[in-house]
Amino acid sequence: MIISLIRYRARTWIDRECHETTELLTEYKTKKTTKTVALAKLMKYCAYQERCHMEVRQKLLSLGMRSADLEEIMAELIEQNFLNEERFARSFSRGKFRLKQWGRNKITAELEKRRISSYCIRSGLREIGEEDYHRTLLDLIRKKSLQVKTDDPYQKKDKIARYAIRKGFEPDLVWRILKSDNI
Repeated sequence: MIISLIRYRARTWIDRECHETTELLTEYKTKKTTKTVALAKLMKYCAYQERCHMEVRQKLLSLGMRSADLEEIMAELIEQNFLNEERFARSFSRGKFRLKQWGRNKITAELEKRRISSYCIRSGLREIGEEDYHRTLLDLIRKKSLQVKTDDPYQKKDKIARYAIRKGFEPDLVWRILKSDNI
């Protein structure tokens, strides 16, 4: 009897706590952020690292901003130079090339996925020097050739080429380097 009473009280307490928690979460999700608070949050968000328009728009939507307020905040961020797609494309291109050793094709595809204009994409790709590009591709091919364990030289070159092409380097450039070097 006592055990069943304890279980009943525990269940009612848990049910009450879960209900209150659910109400708080619902209130939090439906609560709209004011325009000035959203602008301040987005200024901080954009100051932390370069952002594209799509990322900022998604953040505003997650804050509960809609239509006119959303567009006004976007315009304010652009006006105050917190948001600049050309600067984003340049930074993105430099970072992905230097840190992840991506080729132009992969960088272009990723920027297009983020709905960056072709002018900004070209501007971003100009940040990658030809000499650095070829040296990076050559280093990438040499590293991969040490990792590939196969006796057949054709199969080895094919694996290396597929790897470099997946990294976003142009197929004709990859094959030209593979044919010219004894790898």
